[in-house]
Amino acid sequence: MNVLPEISKEIDRRRFMQALSASAMAAAGSAAPSLLRADGPALPPTADTCILLWMAGGMAAPETFDPKKYVPFDIGVPAESIISTFPAIDTAVDPIKICAGLENIAQVMDRATLIRSHRVADLGHILHSRHQYHWHTGYVPPVTVAAPHLGAWMARLLGPRNPVIPPFINIGQRLEGIGESEELKAFTTAGFLGSEYGPFNIPYPQDAGRSVRPPQGMTPSRFERRNKIYREMIQKSPVGEFTSEFHQESMLRSMENAYRLLSSPEREAFDLEKEPREIYDRYNTGRFGRGCLLARRLTEAGARFIEVTTEYEPFLHWDTHENGHTTAKEMKAQIDRPIAQLILDLEQRGLLDRTLVVLASEFSRDMMIEGVPGSTAKDQSRAKSDTMQEMKQYGLHRHFTGSCSVLMFGGGMKQGFLYGETAEERPCLATKNPVNIDDMLATIYTAMGISPGAAMQIEKRPFYVTKDAKGKAVQELFA
Repeated sequence: MNVLPEISKEIDRRRFMQALSASAMAAAGSAAPSLLRADGPALPPTADTCILLWMAGGMAAPETFDPKKYVPFDIGVPAESIISTFPAIDTAVDPIKICAGLENIAQVMDRATLIRSHRVADLGHILHSRHQYHWHTGYVPPVTVAAPHLGAWMARLLGPRNPVIPPFINIGQRLEGIGESEELKAFTTAGFLGSEYGPFNIPYPQDAGRSVRPPQGMTPSRFERRNKIYREMIQKSPVGEFTSEFHQESMLRSMENAYRLLSSPEREAFDLEKEPREIYDRYNTGRFGRGCLLARRLTEAGARFIEVTTEYEPFLHWDTHENGHTTAKEMKAQIDRPIAQLILDLEQRGLLDRTLVVLASEFSRDMMIEGVPGSTAKDQSRAKSDTMQEMKQYGLHRHFTGSCSVLMFGGGMKQGFLYGETAEERPCLATKNPVNIDDMLATIYTAMGISPGAAMQIEKRPFYVTKDAKGKAVQELFA
C-alpha cells in the first residue's frame, strides 16, 4: 500500500503499519523474485493503460448484456419460466441488443466488443472472495505463495507511464468492515512482487484530492519529519519470521513513491473539484460514477492500471440474493451514464485507442441454478419460491458460473463486435466460443504487451502471469 497514514480516511497510523506488515507476511521469508521469462506476445501492444470496471458481487448477464425472453412480474408466474426480468433494447449496433436500463451504454456499443461466452470455474462452495481472487490473479485460492493482482503484474513488468503517478490504482473498495474482508485484501495486493507494486487504494473517490496532500495545518518540516519516522520504523522492524529483506526494501520504495506523489503537481489529477461542474454532474451517480471520472483523470495523468469497483458487500449492490430485479435496476442507474461518459471522454481526448476498458464480474446469476447444472454448491438464495408471490422474489438470485458477459472498449479491440453465444433457454451455458479466465487474462495481458507466458521465479520455481502459462489470447477480438 503506497499511501501515508495521515492522509487516508480508511486507516490510522497503527493500521497503516499493520497493512504494510500484512503485505510482507504474504510472502514471509521469501527471497526477492526475479524475472524468469518475458517472452514477447503474439501481437504488439495495443494499449498503454487498462481500466477494469469491476461489477463486484455477481452481475447477472441476462439482466444486463445477454437478454433472454422477458417475463414481467405477476403473482403466480412460475419461477422456472423467468430468465430475464428486463426487456431487450436496441443499441448503436444492429443486431446487438442489451437490457433496458443501460440506454447510455447502448449508444456507445459501436465502440465495444461484447463477449457473451465468458465462463468461470465452478469452485464448489461459491464465495465471492474466492472467485474474485481467481479472476484477478488467475489462480484459485489457496495457493502456496501470494498471487499478484493483474494490476501488480502490469506495474512490475511494464512500470509506470508517469513516474509520479502510481501504476496500480484501486478505486471504490473498502478493505475493512465488510464481509470476507480478509479475503478481499488477499487478492487486492501485489502478492510476492512486493509492496511497491501494490495498489494505491482510494475507497472514496470524492476524497482522493485530500488523500494526496499532507494533513491540513501540517508544516512541510513536520511532514518531512513524519515521513522520516515511518521509514525508520520499517527499517528497524526485524527481518525473519514475518518479513524478508526484499519486502522491507520494497516497503521503503513504496513510501518513497508516495512521498514523491505528495510533493508533485501531478497530484491535482486526484482532485475531482478541479473538474468542470457540468462534466462532474454527468458522472455523479454515486461512488462508482465518481470513480469513473477519477479513472479518466488518472488515465490522462499517466496511470498504468486502474480498477473501479461497485464494491462487494454481502447482500448489497450486485449481490442479489433477494430483490434481484429492484437491485439490478438501481445498480444500472449507477453504472450506465458514467461508463458511457467515460468512453466518450476518452475518445474525445484521443485516449480510447490506447486505453483498454474492461467491464466484468466474478460470475453471473440465475433464478433456479446455483453454479452449473449438477454442481454441489450450496444454494444461497434468500428468495426461494416456485411461483412469484412478492416482488423480492423477482430477479436472479443464485450464483451462475456457466456463462458471463464481458464488455471491452478501445485498446485495440474490435468495435461493434459480438463474440460468443449462450443458450436461449435455461441452463444458459456458453454454446459458442467459450472464453475461460486464463484466456480472458491472456487477452488483457497481450493487449498491454505482456506475454501470457511471462514468469517470475519465486522460491526457486516459476510463477506465471496466467496459470502454468496456459492462457491464450483470443485473437478474434483484436481489430
